Amino acid sequence: MLFVLALLTASIVLFATEKLRVDIVALLIVVALLGSGILTADEALRGFGNTATVTIAAMFVLSAGLFKTGAVNFMGELLGRVARKSFTIALISIMISIGIISMFINNTAAVAIFLPIVLGVARETRMSTSKLLMPLSFASMLGGTCTLIGTSTNILVSSIAEQAGIEPFRMFEFTVLGLILFVAGTAYMLTIGVRMIPERRPAGDLVEAFGMNHYLAEVILQPGGPSVDVALMDSSIVRDLDIDVLEVRRKSRQILLPSPYLVLRAGDVLRVRGDVEKIRKLQEKEGVELRTDIALKEGDLTTEETVLVEAVIAPNSTFVGRSVQEVQLRNILGATALAIRHRNELLHENLRTATLRAGDALLLEIRRNRLPALKAHADFVLVSEVDTPTFRKRKVIPALVIVASVVGFAAFGVLPILATAIIGSVLMIITRCIEAEEAYDAIDWQVIVLLAGVLSLGVALEKTGAAALLSTGIVSSVGHWGPVAIVSAFFAVTSLLTAVMSNGATAALLAPVAISTAAALGISARPLLMAVTFAASVSFMTPVGYQTNTIIYGPGQYRFADFLKVGTPLNVIVWIISTIMIPIIWPF
Repeated sequence: MLFVLALLTASIVLFATEKLRVDIVALLIVVALLGSGILTADEALRGFGNTATVTIAAMFVLSAGLFKTGAVNFMGELLGRVARKSFTIALISIMISIGIISMFINNTAAVAIFLPIVLGVARETRMSTSKLLMPLSFASMLGGTCTLIGTSTNILVSSIAEQAGIEPFRMFEFTVLGLILFVAGTAYMLTIGVRMIPERRPAGDLVEAFGMNHYLAEVILQPGGPSVDVALMDSSIVRDLDIDVLEVRRKSRQILLPSPYLVLRAGDVLRVRGDVEKIRKLQEKEGVELRTDIALKEGDLTTEETVLVEAVIAPNSTFVGRSVQEVQLRNILGATALAIRHRNELLHENLRTATLRAGDALLLEIRRNRLPALKAHADFVLVSEVDTPTFRKRKVIPALVIVASVVGFAAFGVLPILATAIIGSVLMIITRCIEAEEAYDAIDWQVIVLLAGVLSLGVALEKTGAAALLSTGIVSSVGHWGPVAIVSAFFAVTSLLTAVMSNGATAALLAPVAISTAAALGISARPLLMAVTFAASVSFMTPVGYQTNTIIYGPGQYRFADFLKVGTPLNVIVWIISTIMIPIIWPF
């Protein structure tokens, strides 16, 4: 028991500090429980075949099928046309649209699809980007609480309940409270929340948004200079000043993202990126003429072959913890990083050695023919509005019918959600709404490994009696106030833990404790499980508490304190409403 409690504490610390990737932490949990002999091999690996992990994997495929056919993108474009009328209309339409979509597909995927559309609306209408993105994220979370498939947390806790001999959650069992919270959250954001959101991101193009005006320059190589007739990588410009050369123009020829082996010639015009000090030193270089009569804008960096885009490091990206140099953007995607918005910092210098984190926004110059690869890359969320890949529009109706059937059959009890989700995923592939390779790519394997590993820790908590011990502590602390206080306590603890670590991990760890607590009190476990489920699905207080917040963190140019200021009151409102309504909807 002591070993499991120590492992639980260490896991929470590692999840919160992000010293290691969350899936690696989950695998270490499995290894520790296996090596200690606390769990058998069958028990330790049971999470990989758990109904929740398999169902969640299938839901990723279903969401991807809707996207590949253009069904979700069509709704996003319709939203874009409506939202351009006024700020209030934009805010209402964004929150309602993303809320409804998030009820039936993964809300992280929904936000990733809507993000470039909302940024395009803000840019065209000169609306504040930061005042639109936070409501987008919050509404997606609230919408996800309304159905069983709205968020992976609901499916996960339902599976844990079923394993404990409790009736699994029904498709629309969450809907009443979910809609109440959605209405309350929307009203808060429209009246109070939006006024508290600071205008962080200035209106303007990407060059202005990333403060690149003083970091881009053009130089002309003079005859007889030390950089003439030598390879680019051996030139004094690159060797001495470590300046990135983005483009070389030679008479009528344009050489984009030039090779290090390109031999420079007199008269070549080099477009370069560097900090102010390097550009100043560049001006002093012999044989180099710095053009001071230009002020580069986004349009100057957009050509028939290249384009300037903004991309966010995805929440579960394999790039997290690695440097720009290590991920080899130019080799993999033919892209060059010009700037990085890293939490509250805007980095223009030493980009090669900068360590990437989830939510970092990168300003990239990329070849147009590589845009589809960037958009499909699992490690990025493309923020900029660019030419989208061709959708399989003829498959929209089959995709919608498949998803509707999955929801309908599960809702009416014809088949369990696991069966309908798997059947739906297979039908998506058979009907060519999505290719088999795309289906594999659509599954966020880091999430699957995380949940599988944490589920094994939940088994160990129950098997060793650690869950019962924790429940005894909770009962002795607040039990004398009655079961409503227990519900409130579970909601509060889950909210606090979810603010600093994965919501799925939090739910998987606290659900067994909630079941043990209910058994100790002799009450139904359902109200306590609902408290854990809803609290784990709505984390507004930090940018790392929920994946949708992480995605908008960089593009919105928010600070950590912005989420605390706007999100904490909303978390308190949701906590109070849930404490009152959960015992009414799910009696003890």
